[in-house]
Amino acid sequence: MDTIKLADLRALLNERAARHNQPAFLAKDPVSIPHRFTCLQDIEISGLFAALLAWGQRPTILKKTTELLARMDDAPYQFVTQHQDEDLKKLLCFCHRTFCDTDLLYFVHWLRWFYGEHNSLEDAFLHGLTTRERLINFHNLFFSLPDAPARTRKHVATPARGSACKRLNMYLRWLVRRDGHGVDFGLWTRLSPSELICPIDVHVERQARLLGLLKREKVDWQAAEELTANLRLLDPADPVKYDFALFGEGVGE
Repeated sequence: MDTIKLADLRALLNERAARHNQPAFLAKDPVSIPHRFTCLQDIEISGLFAALLAWGQRPTILKKTTELLARMDDAPYQFVTQHQDEDLKKLLCFCHRTFCDTDLLYFVHWLRWFYGEHNSLEDAFLHGLTTRERLINFHNLFFSLPDAPARTRKHVATPARGSACKRLNMYLRWLVRRDGHGVDFGLWTRLSPSELICPIDVHVERQARLLGLLKREKVDWQAAEELTANLRLLDPADPVKYDFALFGEGVGE
């Protein structure tokens, strides 16, 4: 990108990001789910489910995540850490697309194990020098328990398989970015916003290609890194703020 085009693009995307990075954005977005809570661990758990169930139409995502949390009595941290075997019956027959109760039960099992050793889910994302390494290590940690179902692996993406990891990158954006605009939480302080990778969905992809920010044909981890590298030219400290500009404009088409 030449300097003049870069300056114009920065101005355009800064304006778009500012327009969408506001509390009004919450109304129809999965990030509204963790905003229902105030306890750190409730935010982490509800946010993880909201992000990983973010397939398809947003109203359906909100409905299914709300249903899942209701099955946990709208107290996800308490449910995860204090449930009895009898309580797990509430989770049976839950389904969203290909995510079913077998997957949900393992998620709850793993979260109970993890919170038994750690105070925050942030600890699970600290292993590695880059976001790519951290997501690979998170995936490996998540499936490190001996009873991890093979079928559940498809619900937690990893760059090791070439995935763009849209949902996990979105989750990290929620928990790591901190700008006081009321959308992202900024509760995790041991990871830097400068290291985040931009989530790519069909809306972000379309806008990124239109603006010349993404050339790679396949939407995979390399594409996510390419897009983010170009966004870092616009704002090295907070490149993923432009997720609001790209997604917001794309979904509003």
